[in-house]
Amino acid sequence: MTVVDCSGDLIRMALAEDLGERGDVTSLTTLASGTRAKARILAKAEGVLAGLPLVTQVFSEMDRGVQVRLIKGDGERVTAGELLCEVEGRAATLLGAERTALNFLQHLSGIATMTRRFVDAVAGTGATILDTRKTTPGLRRLEKYAVRMGGGSNHRMGLHDALLIKENHIAAAGGITAALLRVRACSAAAGLPVIIEVERLPQLDEALGLAPQHILLDNMSLGELREAVVRTNGRVRLEASGNMTLERVPAVAATGVDFISVGALTHSAPALDCSMRMLTNGETTWTR
Repeated sequence: MTVVDCSGDLIRMALAEDLGERGDVTSLTTLASGTRAKARILAKAEGVLAGLPLVTQVFSEMDRGVQVRLIKGDGERVTAGELLCEVEGRAATLLGAERTALNFLQHLSGIATMTRRFVDAVAGTGATILDTRKTTPGLRRLEKYAVRMGGGSNHRMGLHDALLIKENHIAAAGGITAALLRVRACSAAAGLPVIIEVERLPQLDEALGLAPQHILLDNMSLGELREAVVRTNGRVRLEASGNMTLERVPAVAATGVDFISVGALTHSAPALDCSMRMLTNGETTWTR
């Protein structure tokens, strides 16, 4: 499923939210009917792009006669002032769709930008940066797409496509061994990845005795992470999570873990500032 495939209903909802029943009353009352215009969308800060196909789709949803020419592509690095795309069509359409298009572009590009910073911070260590389920309700597929555009990888999409046995499951099931044995006896888990979360090294030892394939090391110190890598000796894929910052993540990666999951990629990424500017009456060509 592509980013455009999963966004149609969301875009229509976003446009309806902004336009309401009356539409863009400012544009409808200030512009002569049928006025045509050209505009350009520019980056106002350095970052990594994600969501440009949605910009095209937002304008097309408003009016299929709008022409959008993409200059940059998702996953590309940009600097402040770079031209991202050009838009041409009815002026009222361009203005009515502007904020919705920019909201998607800025939010997703912010996620891609933060992801790239984490990926760069662990470069050369062999560790893979993963996202989490700490996403905006309704935007998960788009936000996880943005993580990929930033060079990161996706963890499970939801509760349905992998088992992650966390501390609350362990507590309710009666322990790590009980939880894992129940999973193995259940046909509903057949063929799905199984991840067990541990918070202390004795729990790691208990889990290792059941030969899992993937263990999540939650909120462990650097010393505990190093010891976990030694104890597993490559038998199990190890994932570190909890309190991951750009300052800390290089040291975490250096412990030898395979994955580092970072909730901040999707729940705390600041938007990448972008803007749309109309050509004035005196302008006849695009300024690059």
